Amino acid sequence: MAGSTLVIKDLHVAIEDKEIIKGLDLEIKPGEFHAVMGPNGAGKSTLASAIMGHPKYEITSGTVTMDGKDVLEMEVDERAKAGLFLAMQYPSEISGVTNADFLRSAINAKREEGNEIPLMQFIKKLDKSMEYLEMDLNMAQRYLNEGFSGGEKKRNEILQLMMLEPSIAILDEIDSGLDIDALKVVSKGINAMRSNDFSCLIITHYQRLLNYITPDFVHVMIQGRIVKSGGPELAQRLEAEGYDWIKKELGIEDEIEVG
Repeated sequence: MAGSTLVIKDLHVAIEDKEIIKGLDLEIKPGEFHAVMGPNGAGKSTLASAIMGHPKYEITSGTVTMDGKDVLEMEVDERAKAGLFLAMQYPSEISGVTNADFLRSAINAKREEGNEIPLMQFIKKLDKSMEYLEMDLNMAQRYLNEGFSGGEKKRNEILQLMMLEPSIAILDEIDSGLDIDALKVVSKGINAMRSNDFSCLIITHYQRLLNYITPDFVHVMIQGRIVKSGGPELAQRLEAEGYDWIKKELGIEDEIEVG
């Protein structure tokens, strides 16, 4: 696995003719962890969905490239094969498809035809990853996310991350609804991926996740734009003071936001 660079330039995204992202710039280099924080309606989840090609979101202008290749021209499966991964805030349930079957199919879809992962190699890696995430091994044979608790769904997202080994992961509020024990386990799995070949974009409301996963950069998103960037200390100040000081500093007036 080789590291990749994701470059977003002047991105504008709309939903039902309502502009949500209004000119966003961001560059993520190999090995970097970036956190995007912001109030409800700032467009954080819209950004994640737009990068991965959700049909609900219309890219009206701007570019997204990965190692110089136009991501916006790729189908959703092509983006995944290129090394992009999205851990969703609300993972879908898929009846009739086991966790193990889903993961093996996803891994093989990224590999060259005729070069499928050997079954025993897959099982060994799956068992090791599940044990690391303190998951019941029986979950491998349960239908994907069906009947899972919120914490189990989030651990399952990180299991997929560890098994698929993408170049760049987008984690959309992966900490939502987690108790402190589950948060620690999920964070442990994400930190286990750290390397010069892996980058991460963490979307979160709360600084508490960043107590366990230290980002290289923290960005504040308000009204569809990144308005301020800094290091981990920026997240700590946001936790203590909220976003009003940034709005006042930049002269940003509140508006009714969607997305």
